[in-house]
Amino acid sequence: MYNYLDFEKPVADLEGKIIELKKLAENGEAVDVAEEISRLEKRSKDALRDIYRALTPWQKVQVARHPDRPHCVDYVKKLITDFTPLAGDRAFGDDHAIIAGFGRFKGEPIAVLGQEKGSDTKSRLKHNFGSPRPEGYRKAVRVMELADRFGIPVLTLVDTAGAYPGVDAEERGQAEAIARSTSACLALKVPSVSVVIGEGGSGGAIAIATANRVFMLEHSIYSVISPEGAASILWRDTTRSKDAAVSMKITAQDLLEMKIIDGIVAEPTGGAHRSPDLVIAATGDVVEKTLAEFAGANIDFREDRREKYLAIGRTL
Repeated sequence: MYNYLDFEKPVADLEGKIIELKKLAENGEAVDVAEEISRLEKRSKDALRDIYRALTPWQKVQVARHPDRPHCVDYVKKLITDFTPLAGDRAFGDDHAIIAGFGRFKGEPIAVLGQEKGSDTKSRLKHNFGSPRPEGYRKAVRVMELADRFGIPVLTLVDTAGAYPGVDAEERGQAEAIARSTSACLALKVPSVSVVIGEGGSGGAIAIATANRVFMLEHSIYSVISPEGAASILWRDTTRSKDAAVSMKITAQDLLEMKIIDGIVAEPTGGAHRSPDLVIAATGDVVEKTLAEFAGANIDFREDRREKYLAIGRTL
């Protein structure tokens, strides 16, 4: 069973009926329900397709936050071989909200950074719900500097509501750590690719996402603040989060149109959480194609990055 979102109720009702009919058939309580099941499955598939073709920005926020959506560790497990994680920032401690290390992608060395939210209560607490502390960003800087030293491309997987805003994080220099991580991203002499796989929340996301090429999954979001936070500031009313989501232009489609990102990775009908293997494979294909283009080009990656982000400021 899926964790259905509110707007998926028509699909939930149909799939619930399908499950009931299948149970009846298994228990021998129905003569022949195959035809009815087939009819309901078609209706369910059509309803799901129609819903996801017309998602509002607020509905995309809900999909991006779906608890069953594949997370950073899922992408690393499927796409990266011989992955060796690095722990600690060599100053304070380790932060499990950021996964960082080296491995091989399609047989070639690669450095991987990503925010991990966790998939159940225990892992969510361990990974702090994907909200990094300063030591997480300093660990990211450490890995980026190593990648730069050895000429290894960098892949980042972004999925965070934002950097952790707790007092302890502020005491250890959260703002400075985010700034240094962003600077390290921009200073890389090797190619870098970033993919927003869920939420791209504010500076907490940008700190590892200032790459040469930035992609977003079809139903992911990328914003300077959450819709709830924006509604609270603008209208003193968090119930207007839907309005804020529209005004903020946080969807992949909006950001591609504004040339803030470089491309969109298509998600299967019903979102990444329904077919995680398909969307992970599609993400791998995009990363592979992008790195191949970099390998065959004479590019100053630092200058390319500089021009990319200056252009955003000029055109918006």
